[in-house]
Amino acid sequence: MRYIDAFNHFFPKRYYDAFLETPAGSKDIGKRMRGIPALHDVDLRKSIVESFDNYTQVLSHGLPPMERLWGPEKSPDMAKIANDGLAEVVAKNPKHFAGWSALLPMNAPLAAAKEAERALKSGANAVQLCTNANGIPLDEPQFLPVFEAIAKSGKPILLHPARTRDMPDYPTEKVSKYEICSVLGWPYETGVTLARLIFSGIMDRFPDLKVIAHHLGGVVPYLEGRVGHSFDQLGARTSDEDYGAILKSLKKRPFDYFKDYYGDTAMEGARAATVCGIDFFTPEHVLFASDCPFDKEKGPGYIRDTLKVLNSLDLSNADREKICYRNAEKLFGLA
Repeated sequence: MRYIDAFNHFFPKRYYDAFLETPAGSKDIGKRMRGIPALHDVDLRKSIVESFDNYTQVLSHGLPPMERLWGPEKSPDMAKIANDGLAEVVAKNPKHFAGWSALLPMNAPLAAAKEAERALKSGANAVQLCTNANGIPLDEPQFLPVFEAIAKSGKPILLHPARTRDMPDYPTEKVSKYEICSVLGWPYETGVTLARLIFSGIMDRFPDLKVIAHHLGGVVPYLEGRVGHSFDQLGARTSDEDYGAILKSLKKRPFDYFKDYYGDTAMEGARAATVCGIDFFTPEHVLFASDCPFDKEKGPGYIRDTLKVLNSLDLSNADREKICYRNAEKLFGLA
């Protein structure tokens, strides 16, 4: 079996060095990144890839989103550095890395659209977007040029959750406690963003847009019943806005849009969650991914655990091939 890891993270050196010099890079998140050498050490990363048979990676940049690192006057230039750097890593190591996804300066939306066009024409296989841009939802009109540029390319969006401590769990508090913002908040925010793309009309406006939701769609597969039946009654709970009119304006049932999304298997080796996600999206819309190198071993752990889960599932050979590499080949243009 061939394996293409569709969603994992790596920093090219020039971008990584610049990140460490930012205020965020000198605090907790920078401390964490320094403690994971496989995030930036090419040779170490290659050795991890080589430890698995018939395995390659499509590289994506790591978090935090660049709009949290630099203002709009600098982020467009840093995006070019980041994307050119990742392209170079892949070009020099094609046996290890099958492709790469582009990073965009979302605090400068017009520049982000131009960078999406440039990177995709330069060989990017996808564009990584976070679920918000410094707290601004992706369905705001200012981001429409970004979606238009990606949709025209035919390449997919890799949607990464990005909820921070600044988004508290309760309105009486100023920050999220106990790292709930990421552990529980990320799956929630993924579902929120997928819903917003539907009800804002973006998915109708760009019907061929492909969105791969990290971590198997967040809460959506587990909440299949609520996603289906509750959104069928959109507007029943709200009197100050006419959500019923929005429901009628959609070209499909809300549930069907959710089913049209894609998910990846980066579930930290959780078998039940993986089964749930594959059952929801179907093997035609699931891609193998590990979230390397954020496991406790700082590299191989999530890859090994995810492969173990996939190999334990009762899948036909055709469905296993779709998940492990064929869907990635098709979406990323790797075949």
